[in-house]
Amino acid sequence: MAALRITGLHKRFGSVPVLKGIDLTIDSGEFTVLLGPSGCGKSTLLNIIAGLESATEGTIEIGDRNVKAVPAKDRNIAMVFQSYALYPAMTVRKNITFGMECRGVPRKQREDAVARVAALLQIEELLDRKPAQLSGGQRQRVAMGRALVRDPLLFLFDEPLSNLDAKLRVDMRTEIKQLHQRIATTIVYVTHDQIEAMTMASRIAVMNRGEIQQFDSPDTVYNRPANLFVARFLGSPPMNAVPARLVRKGGGLVGIIGAGRPDELRLDLPQLRGRAADYLDRDVVLGLRPDCICEPGRAFGGAPGVEIAATVAINEPTGAETVVLLERAGVRLRARVPPDIRLKVGEIASFAVDTRRVCLFDPGTEQLIV
Repeated sequence: MAALRITGLHKRFGSVPVLKGIDLTIDSGEFTVLLGPSGCGKSTLLNIIAGLESATEGTIEIGDRNVKAVPAKDRNIAMVFQSYALYPAMTVRKNITFGMECRGVPRKQREDAVARVAALLQIEELLDRKPAQLSGGQRQRVAMGRALVRDPLLFLFDEPLSNLDAKLRVDMRTEIKQLHQRIATTIVYVTHDQIEAMTMASRIAVMNRGEIQQFDSPDTVYNRPANLFVARFLGSPPMNAVPARLVRKGGGLVGIIGAGRPDELRLDLPQLRGRAADYLDRDVVLGLRPDCICEPGRAFGGAPGVEIAATVAINEPTGAETVVLLERAGVRLRARVPPDIRLKVGEIASFAVDTRRVCLFDPGTEQLIV
């Protein structure tokens, strides 16, 4: 059953289009992340779902009810804001139950709800404190507790971790994911942080300029991006995307980077099928994740990688690995190697390439070919 269905949604502020025909269906119990750069329309979309903004065109169904004309308070949703939005003069207990009091929920039911969510979020010892006495992570838990007591059809999170430091973000990320696994309620979560999206989402809706570029599982969005925007936006470092020429070699294909140069790079692409045949002897954009270019001798899925040689331009140690910027055939490629492999800038080194994961894009439309 679909918990949320959005059809033909448009939003304009005056003559400026912000959302351009959004179609999105989210299943019950799913953790969906709206991911994209600042200004892409993801927070506007969340506010329209919540009823805080009105849509210019289109329909929104929560459960089996069209809520386009339904006020926010009657949509049976709960929202966790970036700023927490706690009442500073109220205790944690009062912050959690205030909305229930306003709706006339009986005292015993309010007390039971507070006890339940306090145990769930491990904030029992904080109930009599005020927000000023809490850390950022504790305030975030209280904001989540205030949402949880409503037992809504949808939870909406608007960049809830952006105000936290790096370590706390990791901890809260884990807590939110564990919370979703326990309560199995539908969550729509807005962020520009791709690590949050990849680690928490059931599916990711990648947005840009008011449109959904791709809506799929984290694995598919990462490994088979629908277009060059998704390929370049997702991943740190992002996907290598370089011009190439596609030619036939025996029963397979070869992608030639820097065709005609003395140092041209040829990559055998035996796994490519389908529409790739339509691009024989044509220019394409070849996409390859940095983790597909590794130390020499590396096997991928039990098969050896294609060996290449390239000049080391830059080393970027990160602790767990080293990102290496390579130069070959007039292009630059990023690779990932273990931290114990020491490469000198300027030397020519060998690398193994996993060509099974190569993506090809149309250079005109920028859409995925295969």
